[in-house]
Amino acid sequence: MKKYFALLALSVSLTSVATAQQDPKAGKILDQMSAKYQAMKAFKATFTQTLENDAAKVKENLSGDITVSGQKFRLKMSGQEVINNGKTMWTYMKSENEVNISDYEPEEGEVSPSQIYTLYKKGYKYAYVQEAKEGGEVVDVIDLSPEDRNNPVYKVRLKVGRNDKAVKSWQMFKKNGNRYTYRISKFQPNAPVDATTFNFDKAKYKGVKVIDLR
Repeated sequence: MKKYFALLALSVSLTSVATAQQDPKAGKILDQMSAKYQAMKAFKATFTQTLENDAAKVKENLSGDITVSGQKFRLKMSGQEVINNGKTMWTYMKSENEVNISDYEPEEGEVSPSQIYTLYKKGYKYAYVQEAKEGGEVVDVIDLSPEDRNNPVYKVRLKVGRNDKAVKSWQMFKKNGNRYTYRISKFQPNAPVDATTFNFDKAKYKGVKVIDLR
């Protein structure tokens, strides 16, 4: 159930508002990027997540897609479907044909998929790293460093398109040696959503076992 929290959520600790001087160049790019996504009613992204740990010789790839609207999201990944309407969360596991229902109560320090584009605004120092190319496009590379030294994540690296200010990929570096890379392969701005998008419809899952944990 918890696997999805590693995805986009970047389960990291948020502490006090940044007090250290921030890199103005990085800040301007991040503000433009954030404004782009927050202006959309909704968006849908198809992605690949790669988990690597060099010491443990681990490399795993997972793919999925996510639809986000404000604080709501619907995530499909690795045989799981997570639906969150901001108050209730449904976690559906295809192999068991089972859904767990719980009140959505974000843990302190958790960042949900709907918050990824505002992550830098609280509890992080940010710095411009360099210009690079990704998929033939020029991108600006920016590092986010959590101010909380107890954070299991020590760096998040974002690559933002120079021309469209869209996030092309990002990496999360953890102190245990795990490195998560997320690459967006398809992006649909202003994706169509309705009242059913962020709610679980039992009728569409024949024979599903419902476990209500509320």
